[in-house]
Amino acid sequence: MKLKNPFVLAPMANYSDLAFRLLCRRCGASLAYTEQVSAIALSKENRKTLNMIKTCEEDSPISLQLSGRDKNILLDVIKKHEKNYDYIDLNFGCPSKKIVKCGYGSALLKEKEYIKELLEHLSSNMKKPLTVKMRSGFKQNESLELVKIMEDYVDAIAVHARTREQGYSGKADWGIIREIKENVSVPVIGNGDIESPEKAFEMLNLTKCDYVMIGRAAQGNPFIFEQCNDYFNEREYQKYDLKEKKGVFFEYHGLLKKFDLLNLGLFKGQALEFFKGYNGSKEIKTRIVTSKNTDEIIEIVKRF
Repeated sequence: MKLKNPFVLAPMANYSDLAFRLLCRRCGASLAYTEQVSAIALSKENRKTLNMIKTCEEDSPISLQLSGRDKNILLDVIKKHEKNYDYIDLNFGCPSKKIVKCGYGSALLKEKEYIKELLEHLSSNMKKPLTVKMRSGFKQNESLELVKIMEDYVDAIAVHARTREQGYSGKADWGIIREIKENVSVPVIGNGDIESPEKAFEMLNLTKCDYVMIGRAAQGNPFIFEQCNDYFNEREYQKYDLKEKKGVFFEYHGLLKKFDLLNLGLFKGQALEFFKGYNGSKEIKTRIVTSKNTDEIIEIVKRF
C-alpha cells in the first residue's frame, strides 16, 4: 500500500457513501472505504446493499469493506466484485452487538486459529490486495499476537486502539499502535481519537504509523483532510466558516442526486453533522429532524 498522503477516510455506517467519499477526496483524503457491508447481504444483491458499495472512476483508490465469517461466501463475493476496487478490507473491529452476535467484526478476534484459516483461504484465491481493520482485542489487548497471525496474508492493517469491550469510551491507547508498527512488516494505519489536524500529526509522530484513519472527525467535515495535509506540510491550516460549510453541503446534495443515492433518513443524519456546534444549531436540528423531504432540508439550510 502506497498512498499519496497519510490521511484516509474510515468506513462509517450511514456516512461514508459515494457522495461523501468524493467530497473527502477533493479535500485530500488519500484512500476511502465503503461502509461495512455484510458478505451475506451482498451475495443477495438487493438494491440497498449495492448502493452502499457504489463507486465511480473518481472514487479511487477505494477499499470494499466486508464483514462475515463464512470463508466461501466471502470469497464468492470478493471474486464477483473485486474488479471494481483497489483493496478488499475485512472488518475485525466493529463492536456493535448485532454484528458480534453473528460472529462477525470484533467477535472474530476471539478465534485466532480461524482468523489464520480465513485469511489464508482468501488471500491465496483473490487478485486484489487484502487488508484488515481491527480492534486491539475483544476484552483485553491481544493486538500483537493477532497482527503476527495476520501479517503474512494482508497488505496493511488498520488498528483502532481500543478493545471491543471499550466500545468508543475511554481513551484510545496509541502505544498499542506504536508497538504493532515496531513488530510487523506491513503498513499500519492508526485509528482512534483523531479529533483535529494536530492530533493526526501527533499520532504519526508518536506511533510512527504509516497512515492515519479519520472517522468521526470527518462526519459533516470533509475539510479535515485538507487541514490535516496543510498542517502536516506547513504546520498551519485554514478554518472554514458557515457559508463555506453550506456550499459543500449543497455540493453533497447534488452528488447524492447524481448517483441516485438520496435517502431522507440518511440525508437528515448528514445534515445534522454538517451544522452541529453553531449558534442556533439546536433550533435547526429540530427542524431538520421533523422535515418531510430533502428539498425542505435544503431550504432550512439556506435560511440558517
